[in-house]
Amino acid sequence: MVLALTVCGIVVAVVVVGLFVFGLRRRLIQRSGGTFDCSLRWDVPEKPDTSGKGWSYGVARYSGDRIEWYRVFSYAYRPRRVLERAAIEVAGRRLPAGEEELALLSDAVVLTCLHRGTRLELAMGEDALTGFLAWLEAAPPGQRVNVA
Repeated sequence: MVLALTVCGIVVAVVVVGLFVFGLRRRLIQRSGGTFDCSLRWDVPEKPDTSGKGWSYGVARYSGDRIEWYRVFSYAYRPRRVLERAAIEVAGRRLPAGEEELALLSDAVVLTCLHRGTRLELAMGEDALTGFLAWLEAAPPGQRVNVA
């Protein structure tokens, strides 16, 4: 009986520490500011896929002329993807459809982009979308920016 209680206590402690580390990691990412909730789907086909598969929930952070994207459910402190402003080309936007509505945040808008030849989709709220498009258009003089 004592062994079972000890094992249960250790399991609960590990879960609590794991959740604490998730929260601490997110605070460290957001510490410098300029973050927003952003789901990402990488290397998508040209035909829109509304099955909801392939989406990863994350947090994006502005960092100079690039955006660093971090998965929410990860312990890694390094960004999973880095998108350079000069290499992002916006191909269009749409509202989530089909099963995507269940996979994304309720107010999300899907932005289809090209980044160095890779087709990707970003899903974010209206406020984050406005900020993202303004950030793209605010590129320094001489940089090519394509916003549809």
